[in-house]
Amino acid sequence: MVSLPPSLQKQVSVMSSNLNAKLDELQQRGDRQLETTVALCEIRTQLQELTKSVESCQSEVSEVKRDMVAIKHELDTVQQVKEEIEELREYVDRLEEHSHRRKLRLLEQGLTVFLSYSILAAVLGMLQFGYNTGVINAPEVNIENFMKDVYKDRYGEDISDDSVKKLYSVAVSIFAIGGMLGGFSGGIIANRFGRKGGLLLNNVLGIVGACLMGFTKLAESYEMLFFGRFIIGVNCGLNTSLVPMYISEIAPLNLRGGLGTVNQLAVTVGLLVSQVLGIEQILGTNDGWPVLLGLAICPAILQLLLLPVCPESPRYLLITKQWEEEARKALRRLRASNQVEEDIEEMRAEERAQQAESTISMTELICSPTLRAPLVIGVVMQLSQQLSGINAVFYYSTNLFTSSGLTDESAKFATIGIGAIMVCMTLVSIPLMDRTGRRTLHLYGLGGMFIFSIFITISFLIKEFFGYVQEMIDWMSYLSVVSTLSFVVFFAVGPGSIPWMITAELFSQGPRPAAMSIAVLVNWMANFLVGIGFPSMKTSLENYTFLPFSAFLAIFWIFTYKKVPETKNKTFEEILALFRHGNDREEELTTNSSRETVLSDAATVNHTHDTDNLSADNPKQTRR
Repeated sequence: MVSLPPSLQKQVSVMSSNLNAKLDELQQRGDRQLETTVALCEIRTQLQELTKSVESCQSEVSEVKRDMVAIKHELDTVQQVKEEIEELREYVDRLEEHSHRRKLRLLEQGLTVFLSYSILAAVLGMLQFGYNTGVINAPEVNIENFMKDVYKDRYGEDISDDSVKKLYSVAVSIFAIGGMLGGFSGGIIANRFGRKGGLLLNNVLGIVGACLMGFTKLAESYEMLFFGRFIIGVNCGLNTSLVPMYISEIAPLNLRGGLGTVNQLAVTVGLLVSQVLGIEQILGTNDGWPVLLGLAICPAILQLLLLPVCPESPRYLLITKQWEEEARKALRRLRASNQVEEDIEEMRAEERAQQAESTISMTELICSPTLRAPLVIGVVMQLSQQLSGINAVFYYSTNLFTSSGLTDESAKFATIGIGAIMVCMTLVSIPLMDRTGRRTLHLYGLGGMFIFSIFITISFLIKEFFGYVQEMIDWMSYLSVVSTLSFVVFFAVGPGSIPWMITAELFSQGPRPAAMSIAVLVNWMANFLVGIGFPSMKTSLENYTFLPFSAFLAIFWIFTYKKVPETKNKTFEEILALFRHGNDREEELTTNSSRETVLSDAATVNHTHDTDNLSADNPKQTRR
């Protein structure tokens, strides 16, 4: 029963009192008919007013009832939304718990025999890259003598030393031009033929290039040497794109960093082998250097024999080709287990995360706001490897050591020491990669290289000022060698392997081939610039040759510290999320704060609902 408003009750009471008074007065004055009629008219008027007031009251009561019904409906809706929020929260919690359990299971996967075999077969391509990077160093004098002889036989006159140096620099740098072409084509080849298929086809180029270089002297044509170096450069460029991509896609999550470092280990082994074979006692002679260059055929043939047994990348099979059963078979072989659902789920999650980018081109990759940040990081990481000055050491270390005061023979053995240290330090960095992290090791590497590049410059300067003192020459030769070897040590710790690995890690399956193509193209372009420009830079800057590299190293260290995220033990989906939502802590805190605000609003709604005493009308209970 709805009570009348106080004002209306008062009005009705007053009118009732007046009416009673009038009736009493009528009883006392019954003989006055006129007055009775007037009184009755007054009563009638007051009753009409009372009726209007009651009707107005009823209208107000109806409006109040409608408002109460609307409020009740809104509270029911709020309660329903609150229950949906709670259900969504439970679902998110279950999903996070499931993802956490899946990641833990992925982190428990180990290195199997067949996975080791597959990685060994794949990294022969990087061994090819390392071999052909270092093989041109030791026989520099022999190749220059060959060019002089060929030129004299053709034109009947001697070629100037400057011209021979330029021809030799072409033989060095044209390898990088081929690498640019191969690296840029890597994404297309990877999507067209697969990672494994592309590596198999690439060995045809390796065999052709090795044969051209091996028969250079027999054909008495240094143009054949240039062409062979170009072809083998294309082969190595494709390898630097395809091999890291293949290894990152077949490696378990917890071993991806260490196995990615195997790329660099293969490069360093190739460098060391080329340096050892290049000494005068083996193949570093006028007759032996063509054989030295032609031995590049061995990694190509060996990979052709070993790789067919290996499976194609499961990620390529599942995400790119949508062949789930073939992907399962490949995973069972690689993991030596039938329990591969965690890997399949991780790939499906990666596929869902990048469905909008599944057929991304290089132009789309460059224009994508989400992918621009990882692309810039990938490109700068590649530049940090090449513009660090390491290839100046690889290509011209023998010349650097002789200019610092070592004999020719001692300089070649010091160059072999560079290769041996690269191998040892790369082996050391393999367990550190998944323990310390990519970003941390890269910072250590760049910092150490910066310090010892300064020491190299100091050793050159002291040699100039005190070159007339024999004891100072000997001491500075020692300082120069130690500084150069230390420079190489820190390169092997971080910049040697991490740029190849992290570029493959920063992108999901869709944009990964295009990103690798761009990054590898930039790497080889920088490689070419260093290879072709270092002799001129050495001539013009003399003792200050390494100072530009020192400046670059400082810039790259700052960039890595500020911009590069840590990718250790992160799935491809998690790495993609870093850039989708921003990789700084402020946005992460904002996200958490937003979630807490939503939950706080839900709790407030619940409190309001309880205090409005409507639980009897809505018996639903909140799920906890």
